Formats: sequence, structure tokens, C-alpha cells
Amino acid sequence: MEKARLVVGFIRGSHGFEGESKVESASGEYEHLLKLEEVTLRHGESSKETKVESVSLGHAVAYVKFAGIDSDVELKKFNGWEILADRKYCKPLKKDEWYIEDLRDCSLVYEGKDDPATSVAPKVVGTITDVLEGGGGNLLEVSIAESCDRKVLVPFNKEFIGRVDIKNKTVQLMHLWILE
Repeated sequence: MEKARLVVGFIRGSHGFEGESKVESASGEYEHLLKLEEVTLRHGESSKETKVESVSLGHAVAYVKFAGIDSDVELKKFNGWEILADRKYCKPLKKDEWYIEDLRDCSLVYEGKDDPATSVAPKVVGTITDVLEGGGGNLLEVSIAESCDRKVLVPFNKEFIGRVDIKNKTVQLMHLWILE
């Protein structure tokens, strides 16, 4: 099931003294943030629903004024918080792009293609718990099915990941050895 709200940015500090915030976009693009109307600010288990009063763009930053936060002192407690918005306000996806929130909780499946002599039915080998930024690209954090305690990082590129099926919540692993 699609999540209704996705992370679109992060509060990184104040801009001026009247509660305007500096916002870093989660996607690296900023134009879609101009349309924000209502958002949820979230940090761990804490959250706050608020309206967006204004948005303006700078160089690699958005300046956002949230209703009810009227000073830099009030804004300080929200520094580092995530900004969640309805899916319609998120950056539109291109081919072979997915929202991180949609990848979380997908089953990582292996279809036994390493050895063509053996035809194995697709097997769930883990669950994607997060997507992290790495030096060479994104990494899927995978909780291994056989061991509840063990997590591994799998490069999220075509050499290691095949089909991504968000509708059925499955992601195909191309090589089993990467989980070792």
C-alpha cells in the first residue's frame, strides 16, 4: 500500500528572526517545494501538523515559513526534523526512480539465476529496511530473512538489483553472494 505522506525535506536552521526556516530537499531538487500547502514535521515519534505560509528558493536551499512558528527561537527546536507532504507535492519520478518510503518494507527476492542448471522458485532472502547514501551511490539496508539480527548493505544498482515491483512490494536480487 502506498504511503500517503513522504519525506520531502529537512529543516536545517533558521533564516532571519521571524521563524523562516532553511530547508534541504530530500530529492536534491527544489521546484516542487513551491507548491507545499500543509505538511507534517517529524522527529522520531514526535510530529506536528502545520500549514505552509510561504516558500522561496535560494541556491540549493528553500526558505519555508511554517504557520505558528514565528521566531528563530521557536524554530530552533525543529532543527533536523523531517518535512512530510502528500505524495502529490513530491518530486515527480522519472523512469527507474522510486521513493525511498516505497522501497522500505519491500521483500528482497532471489530467483536462482546465478546457476542456470538449477531452477529455483523465487525466495525471499530479506526485507529492505532503509535506503542510505553511500560514496558510490545508494545502498539498500536489508534485514536478512534467516537472521533477525543481521543487516547487510546492498548497492542499489543494476549489477546487483533487477526488477523493482513497488505494487507487489518486491525487489529482485541478482547475486546471492552479496549477502554473505
